[in-house]
Amino acid sequence: MNRNDALFGKTESELLEVSNKLGMPRYAAKQIAGWLYKKKILSVDEMTNLSAVSRKKLGKEYDLGLSGFSEARVSSDGTKKYLFPVQNGMFVEAAYIPERNRNTLCLSTQVGCRWGCDFCMTGKQGFTGNLSAGEIINQLQSLPEKENVTNIVYMGMGEPLDNLEEVLKSLEILTSEWGYAMSPRRITVSTIGITGKVSRFLKESNCHLAVSLHTPFEDERMSIMPVEKVHPLEKVLEEIRGFDIDNQRRISFEYIVFGDMNHSNRHASKLAEILKGIKCRINLIPYNPLPGSTLEEPYSEAVEKFRDTLIKKGVFSTIRKSRGRDISAACGLLSTKNRGDRAE
Repeated sequence: MNRNDALFGKTESELLEVSNKLGMPRYAAKQIAGWLYKKKILSVDEMTNLSAVSRKKLGKEYDLGLSGFSEARVSSDGTKKYLFPVQNGMFVEAAYIPERNRNTLCLSTQVGCRWGCDFCMTGKQGFTGNLSAGEIINQLQSLPEKENVTNIVYMGMGEPLDNLEEVLKSLEILTSEWGYAMSPRRITVSTIGITGKVSRFLKESNCHLAVSLHTPFEDERMSIMPVEKVHPLEKVLEEIRGFDIDNQRRISFEYIVFGDMNHSNRHASKLAEILKGIKCRINLIPYNPLPGSTLEEPYSEAVEKFRDTLIKKGVFSTIRKSRGRDISAACGLLSTKNRGDRAE
């Protein structure tokens, strides 16, 4: 069945179109949404508040669109990485990160990525395809720890804003009362910064935004992030400044720290300069080395010193601890390239 035949991942308005098409009452759309997003069912036949005739029509024309994980790996630190099959025999990875006060699910939005950042295995994999809204949220719905998830981050495989339509649909389902009814303050979408789409995301969603920054200098950023040539950081920051961010919404900048490259006092001063006027935080992430990469891992003392320097310059900064590194689930390590992207 193709994506259009899957019920899971449809918004309430799309489910209304389905019910109208099949001659079902209008209220059936809300009933179907309740079964899809508030309960755990395996077939249309389980939607018992629909008439037998409606269930038959629905089951004939549509599939639920759910898919269980095909592989799971567990890290020594408790992080779990799941492999999910998606369209055309391809796969994506999702990471579940349990902590004392929160349990975070890291979702993927694409198979691979077209931007080729030097520090990212997904980027080195290349782009294969976009996920549907249903395939994105299936990573939550089919997760064994689903009921324990408190926070969601769109920081897995792919560039979310390159798949903005489906990402926005998935966010609508996650945050709507008829869907999962999650607070948008519990969801963060990460991007390398796609001009035009950053402002659209800020207008059409209330979720948090995280921008991958990694260096404030154009030449350095261009050397590790080809996106800088097309969507300069300066323009991305202009879009963020042009949007009125309320006190409940968070803008953050992800900053991978590399050995002897991007954590000098000069970098800290430039960051304070370019981020002036933007209420934000910087999350410092020690680089997780990739096979064959010339980039180096930093000393922990250097990362801590850089954090302290930024704070002294008025830039709120924290260090994010790497999780799941031993199972390639940490930042920058997710990839399905070794599987050829296809089921065997």
